[in-house]
Amino acid sequence: MKLVGIAGSIEDKSYNRLLLKFIANHFSDMVDIEILDIQDVPMFNQSDDQTEGEAVQYLKRKIMQADGVIIATPEHNHTITAALKSVIEWLSFKIHPMSGKPVLIVGASYYDQGSSRAQLNLRQILESPGVDAVVMPGNEFLLGEVKQAFDDQNNLKDARTVSFLQETLGKFLKFVKMVNAMDAEAHADDWKNEDLEAKGEVETTIKGVNMHAADWVEQAAAKTHAAEGDDYVKLDRGVLTVNQLNWFLNSMPMELTYADANNQFLYYNHQMDGDKMLASRTPAQAGNPLADCHPKRAVPGVKRAVHMLRTGETDLFKLPVPGIPNKYVMHYYQALHDDKGEYKGINEFVLDLLPIVKYYLKQTGQMLAPDPDAKTDAVSGASSKAKETKPDAAPAVDDVSGASADTEAAPEAPTKPEAPDVDSVSGASADTEAAPEAPTKPEAPDVDSVSGASAK
Repeated sequence: MKLVGIAGSIEDKSYNRLLLKFIANHFSDMVDIEILDIQDVPMFNQSDDQTEGEAVQYLKRKIMQADGVIIATPEHNHTITAALKSVIEWLSFKIHPMSGKPVLIVGASYYDQGSSRAQLNLRQILESPGVDAVVMPGNEFLLGEVKQAFDDQNNLKDARTVSFLQETLGKFLKFVKMVNAMDAEAHADDWKNEDLEAKGEVETTIKGVNMHAADWVEQAAAKTHAAEGDDYVKLDRGVLTVNQLNWFLNSMPMELTYADANNQFLYYNHQMDGDKMLASRTPAQAGNPLADCHPKRAVPGVKRAVHMLRTGETDLFKLPVPGIPNKYVMHYYQALHDDKGEYKGINEFVLDLLPIVKYYLKQTGQMLAPDPDAKTDAVSGASSKAKETKPDAAPAVDDVSGASADTEAAPEAPTKPEAPDVDSVSGASADTEAAPEAPTKPEAPDVDSVSGASAK
């Protein structure tokens, strides 16, 4: 679980920030907490809209990616600080990352009431329309006389205080799971709105060119007067010609594919003919909507998993492809984001891991040996132990999009689809629990715990 912590102070020496750091460090075995800075957030001014400014967007991204938020508030004249109030104003003016987000309020102050009135004030603000956070009721943590509360190592001195804080945090983690589960159930069907026909537009969509055209690349290049050949292209850290870019990308020891945020398949590195590729592609596919790159049976699952990548539910899928002699082929599907954290599409890369494993063994003089405690599935490569301890692992996915092709989610986890079938483009079986008689599923081998390679 991932939480973010916000201290409602911009002072160089903030006891509330110190409290958050103690929580993050002392309870790191319970939860991962990232502490966010608000020093650069400007005072709220509706006439000078800073919503798109980096400081506000930074908070928005971090909060949206987190499972919950802990806010540590000082008390100024019975209320929260002006700095914290401005932060909340920016996060409820035109953007609403706090909406539906579970929040725990804590606070420290110089006096024995421990920011109690500021916490009440903050609770009312967070529950107001436009903010719409879900604040955990009760369980107030009020750290009074804070100047004497910490030792020289910035640890809380009183064992009973630490015990109560641990109890409060434990309850909040359960609260976060409950709130997010209800929210997931409410939005369980949102994936159905994912547009695989690419009927919408993004800022880079090339208009006026038929996506289904076999010569889409040539038409799109002419329409945009695209650089080609020896024309130079300035990259973020280099300048290359288009020819150099093609040579560079086509020399990669893996197959690369890119589909944009509009679900349009735009590119693959054309190293060889499709029948020789690990994941077959043809030049005519470039420009197609993703719906055209998958059989109809796979479309519902594709929608679901693309939606998971788009919304940040997961950033990376991994799928081993079985049944290829003398190879261990892996498909990886990664969500792409710009420097502001906005979703920009999917990067798929495919490679054979077996030569890497063999090289490692040769160079180190090691041999593969079976792990007596691990049994792996021949399709997924996942050990039975991992399945027991990681029930929410990302589902298997299909080719091009990184999408799950399953149409039915597990009953106990509506937002986590079961391992799906995949489309006919990649030829990868996505059923990680295929029936034993299935001809494409070999007997599950023992594997090395480091490389995952078969010991046979």
